[in-house]
Amino acid sequence: MDIPLLAGTISTVIFAGSMLPMLAKAARTRDLGSYSLGNIALINLGNVVHTLYVVTLPVGPVWVLHGFYVVSSALMLAWCLRYRSSTHATEPTTEPATRVADADLPVRLGV
Repeated sequence: MDIPLLAGTISTVIFAGSMLPMLAKAARTRDLGSYSLGNIALINLGNVVHTLYVVTLPVGPVWVLHGFYVVSSALMLAWCLRYRSSTHATEPTTEPATRVADADLPVRLGV
């Protein structure tokens, strides 16, 4: 195995491995509030454009890495759109309860 192919294989494993915990946590918790929808959308757009370049290269580690990025960023976009819309629709607001509790404070303290 030549050095560039070995380096590409090792870096592919490292980059893909670094994304797996993020994907696992997003799938497990469905909490994507800390991810920017704009950033995830731009990543997907960049992957589409970058695909035009990758398909001109010989099959190798870069194909695997790019394929992993395409799938993982598409999953993140789908989950972001799905879970954010369902979370915002069903998530109750706590602001009125806080105001009621604050207004009731002197009564509870006997003042």
